[in-house]
Amino acid sequence: MTGWTRLGLAGLVALTAGCLGATTESSAPIDLSAPGSWRMHAPMLTARQEVAVAALDGRVYVIGGFGPRMSPVATVEAYDPATNEWESRAPLPEPTHHAAAAVADGRLFVVGGFTGGRVGWSASPTVYEYDSRRNAWITRVPMPTPRGALAVAAVGGRLYALGGGAEEVTNAHEVYDPAADRWSIANPMPTARDHLAAVAWQGRVWALGGRRAFTGTQYANVEVYDPATDSWRTGPPLPTGRGGLAAAALGDRILVFGGEAPFRIFNATEMYEAAANRWIAKAPMPTARHGIGAAVVGGTVYLPGGGRQPGFAATRINEAYTP
Repeated sequence: MTGWTRLGLAGLVALTAGCLGATTESSAPIDLSAPGSWRMHAPMLTARQEVAVAALDGRVYVIGGFGPRMSPVATVEAYDPATNEWESRAPLPEPTHHAAAAVADGRLFVVGGFTGGRVGWSASPTVYEYDSRRNAWITRVPMPTPRGALAVAAVGGRLYALGGGAEEVTNAHEVYDPAADRWSIANPMPTARDHLAAVAWQGRVWALGGRRAFTGTQYANVEVYDPATDSWRTGPPLPTGRGGLAAAALGDRILVFGGEAPFRIFNATEMYEAAANRWIAKAPMPTARHGIGAAVVGGTVYLPGGGRQPGFAATRINEAYTP
């Protein structure tokens, strides 16, 4: 299989050239009683996709990604829902795309991703912590496995880094303890995949969707990890397999948004209904996108940036969903 580090941007452009693709909605049962609502908010300062997104101290942070010229950027912007305004923050030490971000014990971390120019990406093991008081980034102990297009979720003050890839797609599962600044190896994810999403919900880590890059394989797989037993179980599959999706946990709900498959992108909003152990469709995203992230502030899910067509079409869009 051709890897990201050899292929880089030029190869991906060739693979997606001409893929203006249709928008695809969810095939899940539709909940007409409470579909939820969408609102458009102030757009980001810079159009980006393949971003890392997390919420810290009531603000939504959008980190790195691809800019409008399809080049990796170090840009970091913070959105304040209370004022509907964006501010630039200290850039990452190095331009990085396809990284993952999460908050553990009130500390914001950015993990992995790809670095390098338009051709010849390098998978990164780097871990950065954001110091909000000094508006600065601190480099922490790197991941054992360099990779991008991974997912990260925080449970019990630890970060769980899942999947992604470098030369090959991986099922690597590594755990970072911020208190000790140390990584450990956990039970690998059953399905190797990249461009997946992950959320922490009810003390467990949910790995959702994803794909196997350059093969066209899209996954609907949902796999649930229990840190207490270091074990995995199979969850209810997504209605449609796709990568580049975003996910958020909000109270007693898990929500997934958007994503991409060959020649199409998704505007789907789907919610996990625990009582019936199934996914149901909610009000679709106003703008279909992939390469996005999700962050929750005040009971609302914010989904900034992303690509509006398969491949590269970075946006400044900032849409928010309230169940």
